[in-house]
Amino acid sequence: MEEQMYDDLRPYRDEEIPAAMHRIADHPSFQSLCAYLYPGVPLAAVQQQFRNIRTVRQFQLEIMDKAIQTIVTKSMRGFTCHGLERLDPEKRYLFVSNHRDILLDSALLQIALVARGMPTTEITFGSNLMQGQLVIDIGKSNKMFKVIRGGNPRDFYHHSVHLSHYIRHTLLEKKESVWIAQRNGRTKDGHDATDQGLVKMFSLSGGPDVLEGLAQLNIVPVAISYQYETCDNLKARELYLSREQKYIKAPGEDLHSILAGVTEEKGFVHMEVMPPLERTELARFRQLEKNEVITAIARLIDQRIYQGFRLWNTNYIAWDMLYHTFDYADRYTSEEYRAFAARMHERIGCFEGNQIELMDLFLKIYANPVGDHKPD
Repeated sequence: MEEQMYDDLRPYRDEEIPAAMHRIADHPSFQSLCAYLYPGVPLAAVQQQFRNIRTVRQFQLEIMDKAIQTIVTKSMRGFTCHGLERLDPEKRYLFVSNHRDILLDSALLQIALVARGMPTTEITFGSNLMQGQLVIDIGKSNKMFKVIRGGNPRDFYHHSVHLSHYIRHTLLEKKESVWIAQRNGRTKDGHDATDQGLVKMFSLSGGPDVLEGLAQLNIVPVAISYQYETCDNLKARELYLSREQKYIKAPGEDLHSILAGVTEEKGFVHMEVMPPLERTELARFRQLEKNEVITAIARLIDQRIYQGFRLWNTNYIAWDMLYHTFDYADRYTSEEYRAFAARMHERIGCFEGNQIELMDLFLKIYANPVGDHKPD
């Protein structure tokens, strides 16, 4: 069967869910997970709730949707999503999103889809993150599929072709939408940019007519904007350490970033689902060479994300603080300015190194989108 070709990547099927739920409920780390998501609820009661789950949809609606809603309530002042009304509920889409948080970027789209009565998507999940049975079981039960990271150039190409065919199979044959980040790894410096290699990967399964193959995927750019960037201090530190040598993550660092992204205060968060890239719109690239087509479509996705990105008071404060101006003083109050400065000093001050350089990198995370995402 064609579906068996993708057993190394695909999420769990319904028949695999009961066993996964029992493994999750019996895992040694389950108690600490419950303490955050289900405060005051006896562990045995939560374990039984998991053991009663029988399907992927039941897991998503009864467990994941409520868990993400809890995260929103505990760590955000508000979450809004606009643009899903632009989409046809009967069609399936390839959502290409800017990438600011490992877990929440995709998770927030899922709760927005559920709230609107639309099907959830399958979600890419890096093999570097899909480690440990608990993470694997939760991820694959939540319609996450594996994207293999690393390897030599030959292996990378092989994995890219395989992934491209799986995404196309999921959209056109399984009739499931897909979420994928516009680049490998979160944006660290505030600049959102679609990796041209990602668009090239999409094209590997579409046949000789690149434009037609890409049009079939119904690409939908998505812009997510956090008032307080998740893991902003960790991102600044990584950039700082990367200045002298290649940054090597410590064991468990990705998991720490996931937990920090979940629990840290994020202020207001907005998601803008932009219009799909229509076949008629892509036709203007018909005379370009293949590589030029790939570049043009990557830039088109960027333009959509820039248009949909919402700038917060923190972005304007950081711009004025970084460049010693009052260009955007009308976008924030003096109290907000002082609070942001105090937060920055607190989050950066615990790191060793040149504090001026660390603060410069921290501020750029927030300031760079002001220049990138200005409306035309």
